[in-house]
Amino acid sequence: MMSVLKWIFIHKTQNSYVQFLRYSFVSTIALVVDFGGLVVLKQYGHINYLIAATISFIAGLAVNYLLSVLWVFHSSKFSDKKREIIFFTVIGIVGLILTDLIMWVLTSKLGMFYIWSKVIATVTVYFWNFGARKKYVFN
Repeated sequence: MMSVLKWIFIHKTQNSYVQFLRYSFVSTIALVVDFGGLVVLKQYGHINYLIAATISFIAGLAVNYLLSVLWVFHSSKFSDKKREIIFFTVIGIVGLILTDLIMWVLTSKLGMFYIWSKVIATVTVYFWNFGARKKYVFN
């Protein structure tokens, strides 16, 4: 049992299932940063929900990148770190556009509470981010 836990949580791995599990943990931490930032900026900073969502998404993206590089994906398709960061960021920007678009449609057009629209956007973008980063950035 302990060796399985070490394999899942400690040892470097190229196993996509383990990486997906680890990415789920990393995404949860980034999600706390993202959602926490959204609520704080919107409720207490009185910032427009889309601007707050954008700022908090970028903070979550930074957390996601750092933890993904340190723990989830141990090898990159790029020898140049700058290109890795650029590709990771471009995928994140696509995720940000999807997030803002989904939130705008659900909140501004359909009248859904912004937190619920963020939940739907987050679930959708989660699968995009993992798949795209696994395919285009990390081995």
